[in-house]
Amino acid sequence: LMRPLQGCRGRGVVVGTVTLCLAAGWALQTPGGVSLVVPQPNINATVAQNILLSVEYSCRGVATIEWKHVSSWGTTSIVEWKSGNYVNISTVYKDRVTTFENGSIQLLNVGMRDAGYYFVTVTEEYGTNAYGTIIVNVYEIIYEDLHFVAVLFAFLAAVSAILICFMWLCNKSLHLFQKKTHKLTASTTEEIELETIEC
Repeated sequence: LMRPLQGCRGRGVVVGTVTLCLAAGWALQTPGGVSLVVPQPNINATVAQNILLSVEYSCRGVATIEWKHVSSWGTTSIVEWKSGNYVNISTVYKDRVTTFENGSIQLLNVGMRDAGYYFVTVTEEYGTNAYGTIIVNVYEIIYEDLHFVAVLFAFLAAVSAILICFMWLCNKSLHLFQKKTHKLTASTTEEIELETIEC
């Protein structure tokens, strides 16, 4: 009785091992798997600038790409498209988004409300997903105003310096002129006094 049971058990292990190998081989041959690379996870932009949210995905099948924006104002769906098929852009971003085949998007004319987290999801037709995040910081264009103020300040300082030099020269000239006229009046009064004495 014992020998047939051992034979069955041995055959069961062999069949189980063969089945496991076949399942692993089938899983490896099944098209699937998606990868996503985010080369620039942080982007600094100024108001009214165009920015590129760059990603690169690869998969064997057809992929669906979806972008969302999360900020203190809430979560907004930006765009969703299937490679080689439809593109569904949210009405909020209708005239401001350009999509690219590699999964990237370009945002035109960014504002302060565009700051925040941008999440991209790439879903392959066989159900595998890949996720990526890009942080966008948007700054006001202050440096142009500061540049204008700095140039204006330098111009006013130069004009002030020229005016001060001009006033100093005028003052010096006036003093020299007064000294000469004072000497002349002194010498003429001396001559007049001498003439009166001679008389």
